[in-house]
Amino acid sequence: MADMTTTSASRLRFNTPSDITFGIGCVRELGELAKQSGIRRALLVTDRGIASRGMHHSACASLEAAGVAVTVYDDVVADPPVEVIHAATALGAQADCDGVIGFGGGSSMDTAKLVATLLCNEQPLDAMYGVDQVRSTRKSLIQVPTTAGTGSEVTMISVVTTGANTKQGVVSRTLLADRVLLDPELTASMPAHVTAATGIDAMVHAIESYTSARLKNPMSDLFAREALRLLAGNIAAAVRTPEDLEARSAMLLGAMYAGQAFANAPVGAVHALAYPLGGNYHVPHGLSNSLVLPHVLRFNAPAAESMYRELLPIVVGDTRNKNTENASERLAEHCLALAQHLGLPTRLRELDIPQTDLPKLARESMLQQRLLVNNPRPVTEADALALYEQAY
Repeated sequence: MADMTTTSASRLRFNTPSDITFGIGCVRELGELAKQSGIRRALLVTDRGIASRGMHHSACASLEAAGVAVTVYDDVVADPPVEVIHAATALGAQADCDGVIGFGGGSSMDTAKLVATLLCNEQPLDAMYGVDQVRSTRKSLIQVPTTAGTGSEVTMISVVTTGANTKQGVVSRTLLADRVLLDPELTASMPAHVTAATGIDAMVHAIESYTSARLKNPMSDLFAREALRLLAGNIAAAVRTPEDLEARSAMLLGAMYAGQAFANAPVGAVHALAYPLGGNYHVPHGLSNSLVLPHVLRFNAPAAESMYRELLPIVVGDTRNKNTENASERLAEHCLALAQHLGLPTRLRELDIPQTDLPKLARESMLQQRLLVNNPRPVTEADALALYEQAY
């Protein structure tokens, strides 16, 4: 248990969706839950990969059986650009949709949050960027994740690609879903490399939340620790045996708990350094986090060693061992070995990223002050360059 004197326990506010349904096959309850939310005409937001595999058919069937008309927008792409947000909103407006369902990974759910808000036609998207800038109401919103990683289903954050290599975040309680459905069966078809990368992404959410310099509190700590227990203990089985629904269930719950943790005690330098990798080279977000995680753990040691000592036994799965010396180094080594064991690249050079680009990446990471202010140790541009060089 973290030292209560360091967690702002005297005053806290914990934000999370109020209605969460978990269970194998629970997607078949979507129609009734949508109807209970007052939805009569739903816009289901997803991506082409999910649509091409028909993964959303059971969701649509449930909605239609409950008398809810469904319009499907299936053009979401990773790191959704402004154009995708506006196209989905236009389709929803054309169909007079009164509710939005995010069905997919983080990009689909991030898109759904903004579309549900923009459908009210009360505020333009570019006026929403930043923290607590949303002045609009929104339509009913239900989130159904098909991956175990982003935690977007329970966060009040949406990230938008606004230019060739730039992103903006919208952070507002307005974006919190009315309902969340967690069905482990929907994650069983994830490829091994996606399961691995998104799983480590969720672990990063928990670790960075636990060490956040801002808003860390006993409730976020509780969710972060339980997230890490579930994720670290089941990620290898989920990758190795995709049909293992027990492991899939643990990963899906763990990802949600990590999302609840970092939605309240936000992430830091790992994410700040990961974003330029995704923006410039389209490296999947979870993999970007995995590539820089060990190096940021070592960098943060002077400020976060005591917190890493608390997390180490949970991550390595040995809570009986009281030896937590050199916790940051051991945690970094374990995370690196885990990525290798799961078959993920562990060096930037493996992705053909030019070494000459590292200074540009360091400069761009400094634009992520929304994230860097949460890091337990201040990060300069020189620090960021050194971290990229270590990851190279």
